[in-house]
Amino acid sequence: MSFETTGLQTTAWETALLKRAYAGLQGTAARAHAPIETDTDQLEAAYARCDAITREHSRTFYMASALLPKHKRRAARALYAFCRISDDIVDAQTDDDPAAALEAWRKRVLHPPAAQPPTGVLLAWADTRARYHIPNLYTAQLLDGVAQDFVHQRYPTFEALADYCYGVASTVGLMAMHIVGFRETTAIDYAVKLGVALQLTNILRDVGEDWARGRLYLPLEELAAFGLREADIAAGRVDNRWRDFMRFQIARTRRLYAASLAGVSKLHRDGRFAIRAAAELYAGILDDLEAHDYDAFRRRAYVGKAQKLRRLPGIWWRAKVVPEIKTSQT
Repeated sequence: MSFETTGLQTTAWETALLKRAYAGLQGTAARAHAPIETDTDQLEAAYARCDAITREHSRTFYMASALLPKHKRRAARALYAFCRISDDIVDAQTDDDPAAALEAWRKRVLHPPAAQPPTGVLLAWADTRARYHIPNLYTAQLLDGVAQDFVHQRYPTFEALADYCYGVASTVGLMAMHIVGFRETTAIDYAVKLGVALQLTNILRDVGEDWARGRLYLPLEELAAFGLREADIAAGRVDNRWRDFMRFQIARTRRLYAASLAGVSKLHRDGRFAIRAAAELYAGILDDLEAHDYDAFRRRAYVGKAQKLRRLPGIWWRAKVVPEIKTSQT
């Protein structure tokens, strides 16, 4: 699988998301964090915990982040672990109040009390934010994004869904961009697109699982346009309507991947292979969905380890020769 880029185009829904993304570089949102002062052994243990969480929950991200230099690799895994825990709080199947738990987590992340210094994943994430000057706004936007699951289980339009994708995924890309390093702020445009593409891939893969949780992330307007209703999703019905719908969704997602990967040239050289690998390997899930008749109800689409390893040389070459795309700053 390869991608062809034809330059960056911005739609109305992207313009709205870009305004939110560029706000992270302005005023107090962009101020540097104070360095973390802590015991070296405690900090190393915190990063080791993040490494273990990443290895357990995302084989693709673990493999891709391994392509980064050591200091950036552990920072990327601290980012993943922070996001994983934030998401798990929302999905917790307990008798506790997950909304209250997320709010408590938010306060510990953004406003840690002096009497309770961060430990574990929070320590590693605080250290990463300070070292790489990651704007607080992106962390807050991500927490706002995952909190949407408390109030929204349906999305009427693609524009509404894209806004959700920004909160839970584009923000991750924007924070990763600071870890990898970037030479132009226009890298933001591409990070936003890539985040939406990655989250749409998640959504298309997890239709059945999400439905079991009472959630439907497919735009209702587009389902209706293909003659589909929620009853069809509940029944796990794979017919020509569903196939046509999935072809449409996959095609749009691939266009976003293609457009976003032009932005690899805006990143520091030592991170381009890793970011391209993360994107292309994850996009392979779409290939697997196609290969299994678009059935997102009875199996979970994935890319096996052997397939990933076979793809890496080609991805390395594309990361090496990616064209230097000139764009205007939004």
